[in-house]
Amino acid sequence: MATFNKIILMGNLTHDPEFHFTPSGTAVCNFRLAVNDPVKKDAEPLYIRIVVFNRQAEPCRDYLRRGSPVFVEGRLQVSSWEGEDGNRRSRPEVIAQTVQFLSRGAERGPGMENQSQDRVNIDSIDSLSDDNDDLPF
Repeated sequence: MATFNKIILMGNLTHDPEFHFTPSGTAVCNFRLAVNDPVKKDAEPLYIRIVVFNRQAEPCRDYLRRGSPVFVEGRLQVSSWEGEDGNRRSRPEVIAQTVQFLSRGAERGPGMENQSQDRVNIDSIDSLSDDNDDLPF
């Protein structure tokens, strides 16, 4: 049986990102995303924990702040741990595969006034190469 686990979210950070390295040296950035219901305008937003690893973690730490709008693609997982009271706890979280920084319009940097691209895909930075001779355009 085939399975598929993909989630796509767009929202704003509720707090500044938290950044650390694991004991093995892997960069990890965590943040919470507030996502509004597009149908029920008066509904309470969903608050979702996002976990970003490796090359994407440091740009998230450097450029995202509370209120920053982002577009996240990833997979859903449940994280579980033992609380201080000894009880088992769990929460859903998204393991990000792609994080795109979105502009709020007025926050564009110098020299970007005439840019039509509002998103920066930090996942594709290393995928740019000169071997695109096979592309039809």
